[in-house]
Amino acid sequence: MTHATTATAELLPCEELQTGPKPLATVILLHGLGADGNDFVPIVPQLGLPKHLPLRFVFPHAPVRRVSINNGYPMRAWYDIAAADLNSRADLQGVRTSQAQVEALLEREKARGVPASRIVLAGFSQGGAIALYAGLRHRERLAGIVALSTYLIAADALAADAASANRDVPIFMAHGTSDPVVRFQWGESSRKALEALAYPVEWHTYPMPHSVAMEEIRDLERWLERVLAATPNS
Repeated sequence: MTHATTATAELLPCEELQTGPKPLATVILLHGLGADGNDFVPIVPQLGLPKHLPLRFVFPHAPVRRVSINNGYPMRAWYDIAAADLNSRADLQGVRTSQAQVEALLEREKARGVPASRIVLAGFSQGGAIALYAGLRHRERLAGIVALSTYLIAADALAADAASANRDVPIFMAHGTSDPVVRFQWGESSRKALEALAYPVEWHTYPMPHSVAMEEIRDLERWLERVLAATPNS
């Protein structure tokens, strides 16, 4: 397993981890509010993925910005949060800026020889909201989208904005039933909104707060193996 830090003028700085040489697929995983790209690096060895499936994990660092709901305190964030309710929570201009930054990361993976059909876009909390927003609007079919302890931004605009290429993209959604940060009801209503548009959502719940559980990691491991086995190498 190799670990490196990358940065260019065009791309967000990232932590990278490869589980073997010549990775066959890439997982881009976006951290939550106030964390950074190192937050989910330890999850990779816990996944226990098979050796015949070498992967590249990319963990970008969100830009530092002032977050209104935290009294304007500067922290790493994918967008500003103005209020603690679902509908007016996300700053859409910031969301679209982060969407463009994710698109740049997707393009780099394609330039490195990993087609969109072998890329999983994943995220936790705020990062999961961006993974859903950007992934469902990406113009090429992705291998899958992972949305952990998160919610769907601008659900009412998705039917018009969504890319046809990802209308059937597999989605792994997971949420803690006692989450005090991103309420369980928000995750559940987001899942129902996706299902109403016929997206294939695999929904998991766990008796946990705003965190990640080992059972969740095992479920994600099985899902990753399945979706990457089902997608072509080119």
